[in-house]
Amino acid sequence: REMLALAGGAVEITALSRAQLDLTDTDAIARAIGEAGDLDLVLNAAAYTAVDRAEAEPDLAYAVNARAPAAMARACQARALPLVHISTDMVFSGTKSGPYVESDAPAPLHVYGASKLVGEMAVLEACDRALVARVSWLFSAHGQNFLQMMLKLAQTQPVLKVVDDQRARPTASADVAAFIFSQAQRLARAPAGAPEWGLLHLVNGGEASRYEMAQAIFDLAWPGRAPPVMQPVPTSTFPTPARRALNCVLDTGRLKSVFGLELRPWREALEDTLEQLAPAEVSL
Repeated sequence: REMLALAGGAVEITALSRAQLDLTDTDAIARAIGEAGDLDLVLNAAAYTAVDRAEAEPDLAYAVNARAPAAMARACQARALPLVHISTDMVFSGTKSGPYVESDAPAPLHVYGASKLVGEMAVLEACDRALVARVSWLFSAHGQNFLQMMLKLAQTQPVLKVVDDQRARPTASADVAAFIFSQAQRLARAPAGAPEWGLLHLVNGGEASRYEMAQAIFDLAWPGRAPPVMQPVPTSTFPTPARRALNCVLDTGRLKSVFGLELRPWREALEDTLEQLAPAEVSL
């Protein structure tokens, strides 16, 4: 949705819906790319993202997160097309004391992370012009995400218990889309072996805990109004089928060295995202 919002002028984006393409059908994926008209670049922004449900649906998670991207990569390689594939911080265990760089060894804690890791590896193996962009804690004015959840819970819960021992770099989906859009022509021209290809950590500037992010949400969404009562709690307060990593902070040194840029601070991006929400959604 964020990519489509940026489209216009000389750039045309074809976005296939679920009804148009079943991502569990690798033959259909191959046809969709192989038989399409003039293409410059393929972007896979789709994923099975139900982290806890994936523990009970591993085959579906692997179908969408691993086998589908592999099919895309093979089809792109056959047409000499570049592929941008969105991945996740959840390929890491969270035990490192500092930010994760692209070369750190992955060690996912759950089916979702493992399926995304297999997808990363398959894409990079099958396509020699592939960029795998890892993102973290995506928020948007659309869909289901932490921002939306906090605003809704504040309307029904007298006290919001928010995890304070998980840390990452919150990232706006719109900023990820803007980066891809801004680099699309460069990527369409870059040959195999160019530094643009490979793993890339693509996240906004700054880091936060979930609790700190929740504080920022209400500081910005409810100016001049008392925030809801919030209580910082450890991850263990909310037992889940999929174990959560505590440190998901991604280093962006490669983003700066290869592409010569950094994404803006996450709080600034959060402010812009909140402005996209209808007033009723912010202050129900």
